Amino acid sequence: MNPSTTIAPPRLAADKPEDLREIWLFLVVMGVALIAAGGVAISSSFIASMATMLVFGIMLMLGALFELVTALWGRSWRGFFLHLLGGVLYLIVGVLLIENPLESAVTLTLLVAVALLASGISRIVVSMVERFDGWGWMLLSGLIGALLGIALWRRWPLDGTWFIGLYVGIEMLTSGFSWLMLGLAVRLAPREARP
Repeated sequence: MNPSTTIAPPRLAADKPEDLREIWLFLVVMGVALIAAGGVAISSSFIASMATMLVFGIMLMLGALFELVTALWGRSWRGFFLHLLGGVLYLIVGVLLIENPLESAVTLTLLVAVALLASGISRIVVSMVERFDGWGWMLLSGLIGALLGIALWRRWPLDGTWFIGLYVGIEMLTSGFSWLMLGLAVRLAPREARP
């Protein structure tokens, strides 16, 4: 087959950095805003934890509304009771999160500790049994996850009042840095000659 007659696959909208050049300023501003919000959340992690529980509660209540409306519109559908039950459960949990944000944060912290411990142990076991390429990095990741889970569990419920806010703050900070770096990279990328 002649290479000049091959058909190139269609390009995605943001296949190359210069495709994002038009919105580079938006990416930088979004990154800086997330970094600032992450810094505020880290510096006042208790307040950020309570705010996160309230936001989760509101989101669950909105989800309950959509589930209940879906259930009522499709009353004759066989999945009616499943949507109805889902909507009622979302509503109950949403109300509990809003009415008891402190207890919700403490409970969620315990769930995160258990998840960190379980995922850390599973990564340790898989990396030791399989010995695939890069298994040492997975082993290290598993050890860190398990140790974080144990540390969080040992200080629970005291750490439950601030951990979720700290976690959300760190996530916002790292996400903000990635958006900022992307915005700067596409701004500084050399322009491609257009045909």
